[in-house]
Amino acid sequence: MRLTATTFLTLDGVMQAPGGPDEDRSDGFEHGGWSFPFPDEDFGRLVGAWFEQADAFLLGRRTYEIFAAFWPQVTDQTDPVATRLNRLPKYVASRTLESVSWRGAELLRGDVAEQVAGLKEQPGRELQVHGSGGLLQTLMAHDLVDEHRLFIYPVVLGSGRRLFREGAPPRSLKLLDTTTTSTGVVVATYARGGPVVTGSFTVDEP
Repeated sequence: MRLTATTFLTLDGVMQAPGGPDEDRSDGFEHGGWSFPFPDEDFGRLVGAWFEQADAFLLGRRTYEIFAAFWPQVTDQTDPVATRLNRLPKYVASRTLESVSWRGAELLRGDVAEQVAGLKEQPGRELQVHGSGGLLQTLMAHDLVDEHRLFIYPVVLGSGRRLFREGAPPRSLKLLDTTTTSTGVVVATYARGGPVVTGSFTVDEP
């Protein structure tokens, strides 16, 4: 399976707590729910199409707890997100959880990078990560993310946890697709590239 990561970002790269004021107040974050004004039909269509490609999900602890508190209550069989989240395998990376109760959920034990590399060897289309900022740092450090799907919102917060943080491994990415929703969210899809190529625009003296 390919590992794909879907992340909501502000223009200044913040991914913390897009969904609600109390989603993640760590480090005194006060801007939770910043994505609220922007969903539209374009957004729904893109998200639905991507969820249709999932054969399994990989979630960090916080995202798992948020999802598990909401999505099992959605029983609409036409909802493309709920139907797949509730039916498909869900692997949870956590050092603190002792058990998981959502049907189809399983805790990953041992080295997370090794466990995820093993999951990627299984047959299927996509192993999808949604949110899960802490987990993504580990996945990116081990070059396990095949594709980033970034929803870039026209919002600047000036503080908050970022996807690409200080100390992130240098990587180039290849742009696969870009589109813009009616509310101004830029959706950019990137595949793994290679090493960062550097150079200079300075003309060398003869």
